[in-house]
Amino acid sequence: MADKTVPMLPADAPASEDILRTLLEVSQTGVMLLRPIYNGEGSFIDFDFAYLNPAAQRLLGQPECPSLSLLDIYPHAGPPTGIFAFYRDTFESGISRQEHFNYQYDGIDGYFRVVARAQGPLLVVSIADDNDTPRTAMQEALRQSQQAEQQARAAAETERNLLQALLAQAPVAICLYQGEDCVIGAANEMMCSIWGYPAAAVLGRPMLEAMPELRGQGFEGLMQQVARTRTPFKGQEAPAQLRDATGELETRFFNFTYQPLYGPADEVLGIVAIAVDVTEQVLARGQVQQLNEELAAINEELHAANEEYQAANEEYQTSNVRLLETQLQLQRLNEELDSRVTRRTGDVQQALAEAEHQRGQARLKQELLGQILGQVPGLIVTFSGPEHRFSFFNDHYQGLVGGRAVLGTAVADCLPDMVAQGLVGMVDDVYTTGQLLLTRETPVEFAHEPGQRRYLDITAQPLFDGQQQVRGVQVFAIEVTERVLARHERETRQRELQDIFEQVPVPIVIMRGPELRVELANQAICAIWGRTPAQTLGLPYFEAVPSSADQGFEEMLAELLRTGEAFLINESPIHLDRAHTGRPAVGYFNFTFQALRDETGTVSGLVAIGTEVTDQVVARQQVQELNERLAAINEEMQATNQQLADSNYRLSRTNADLDTFVYSASHDLKSPITNVEGLLLALREHLPAAARAQQPVPQLLAMMEDAVARFQQTLAHLTDVSRLQQNPVDQLPEAVDLPSLVEAVRLDMAPELAAAGAIMETELDGCPTVRFSAKNLRSVVYNLLSNAIKYRMPQRQPHVRLHCRHVGRHVVLEVHDNGLGLSEHQRKELFQLFRRLHNHVPGSGVGLYMVKKIVENAGGSIEVRSEPEVGTTFTVFLPATE
Repeated sequence: MADKTVPMLPADAPASEDILRTLLEVSQTGVMLLRPIYNGEGSFIDFDFAYLNPAAQRLLGQPECPSLSLLDIYPHAGPPTGIFAFYRDTFESGISRQEHFNYQYDGIDGYFRVVARAQGPLLVVSIADDNDTPRTAMQEALRQSQQAEQQARAAAETERNLLQALLAQAPVAICLYQGEDCVIGAANEMMCSIWGYPAAAVLGRPMLEAMPELRGQGFEGLMQQVARTRTPFKGQEAPAQLRDATGELETRFFNFTYQPLYGPADEVLGIVAIAVDVTEQVLARGQVQQLNEELAAINEELHAANEEYQAANEEYQTSNVRLLETQLQLQRLNEELDSRVTRRTGDVQQALAEAEHQRGQARLKQELLGQILGQVPGLIVTFSGPEHRFSFFNDHYQGLVGGRAVLGTAVADCLPDMVAQGLVGMVDDVYTTGQLLLTRETPVEFAHEPGQRRYLDITAQPLFDGQQQVRGVQVFAIEVTERVLARHERETRQRELQDIFEQVPVPIVIMRGPELRVELANQAICAIWGRTPAQTLGLPYFEAVPSSADQGFEEMLAELLRTGEAFLINESPIHLDRAHTGRPAVGYFNFTFQALRDETGTVSGLVAIGTEVTDQVVARQQVQELNERLAAINEEMQATNQQLADSNYRLSRTNADLDTFVYSASHDLKSPITNVEGLLLALREHLPAAARAQQPVPQLLAMMEDAVARFQQTLAHLTDVSRLQQNPVDQLPEAVDLPSLVEAVRLDMAPELAAAGAIMETELDGCPTVRFSAKNLRSVVYNLLSNAIKYRMPQRQPHVRLHCRHVGRHVVLEVHDNGLGLSEHQRKELFQLFRRLHNHVPGSGVGLYMVKKIVENAGGSIEVRSEPEVGTTFTVFLPATE
């Protein structure tokens, strides 16, 4: 086999490992190194991420070495997309393979081009985003199909949630059976209560396996028949042997319906069973029927007694007729006839006494039956004939209708208010059809109780005569007003509680059962989770909020369910998947977890109430960090302040020495310069006239005299500066009449103003009196006005404006001119000692320096605004002492 060609690198290239590392970092194509994972039997089950280069990290949104495996992070990389199978087959084949994948799961949506090859124990994968490449019609159709599948799955999940909510909230017992074995797919609490088993013990198991007591009762066959024929089945008062609270079997009666449940392809998915427990009505009706049978037997006995009494009466009449005939025909036999009549009369009296005794016995039995029916805990009334006349009613019924029932009277005449409410119509239906009628919680309002509504469970059944013709209607009713009102009150309280929970800004969640299914979650807790109520209600907590798993809460909540002891968390950090809401993934929370108990005292769930304190914790951490930084800065500032204090002390000493030197130098130099000036005068006087006139002697003498004059002026300024630094007593503030001071300066400058043809305006009404050193204030005003005239524009008439005003705690003196103006660079050097910015006018560069020193020594400041060839404005801020 020919050797593979090895790429030749330059001689000065770095080591191959360095080049490889650099290549992986700068590559725009994602590169992954995957390590295979085997189970205990040696089967290939998954890949670990050994390395992701930066491009792959950006493409997949993962770190360099993810801690989870491929299928843990991307579970849809398995059968739905075939990505794992592609990696596995490529690794096992040992050759390079490439493929295109459309991945629309786990937060990723796009096309990817993947090239892979095994390299030793690793699989090298190159992955590139292929979203910009044009798609074939087949690829686009596949993408649309996957989107449709996801939408269908989401719709199915929504329907499942709706079904779950329907099962949980339905006011009747509901369950779902699936398959030939009638596997219990779903059941609400009411149905589980009827069965006598918790939901966890029956869900997912065949009916007869979960509830063996139902074997041989025919329910399984009925459901199989409904599934086979697709015809619903309704059962009326069907008996069933079920477990009671002690585990013993008891007979109960139900009205139930088996309804087939169809899928999208019209296939039978299962059987929905809806059941209503009518045991109480059936038992009560049985008692009434038994009482009716006893009443019928008593009536038969009474009827027989009446017939015997009637026969006795007829025989008595016949005897009387015969007696009269005997008296007329056989007067001779009076004595014998009297004897016979006396004997016969005794027999008749004995028969009458016997009949009366039998009537008394029947009356006693009837009274006993009335007492029995009166003690029945329900309403009993019988109607006869199509007019529904009262033939019997017990005391409970008479009390309910306010004593208005009258035997033998039509119910519509006695109780017209029952006609409008349809109750008489119900009796009509039973009388007409001969069918039993059952109603539950029927609302009734009686005329003698206006505004008061009662609720009745009513059983109305026809009464038949010997020819099986309906001769009347018997009604048995139980008042359930307290039960209905209690339920309404409970439902109202639950709605009010729900509304309160929704409006309370505090996060609240209620979870039930060992799985901690979310029963209630208000908007505040859903906002913390980053979920909507529809995404959480009815689901186990760690399924509704999966990002909170594996953070220690499983053990804490399990311990609470076991012991019932409350616990709380304080500023506990929790990782949550809620970046899409704009909230940080890591939040800090204060929560109290409290156990909920049922009527038996058993822990049935828990309630969590608390709040998010992320902002406070983060703010406190930031404050703590800032405090630490501030402490470090304070230490640096203290060291800097100490250095500055030392420097200030040294500068103060230096300034004092300089002031002393300047004062001494200016004083000591006056005598030599005066001597030079005298020598120049002597030289001018002693030089011959011809020599004085010969050039360049006159020019040199003039230059020397000018230099002496400027030197003397400089010494005078140095003396003024030194005096300004050393004599603060001369700078004490006093009341100065500003208009008078400005006028005096104007008079002194009158020749300069006239020579320049300048216009000077003043506005001093805002502060006619200023507290300042009069000498220093005059120097400030003179220098500013003098400079405004000196540095004028030759092409236009000088215009100077001076005004004063109060601004806050300062007196502001402002001088504005339309002169030469200053550049930005010139403004920076304006107040330096002996610095002159214009040489076409005389000056020493000391005036503005002294103005700044005077103002600052008094605790004020000076600012300048200027624009070349436009003008300059000096603003002096003096502290207001009044």
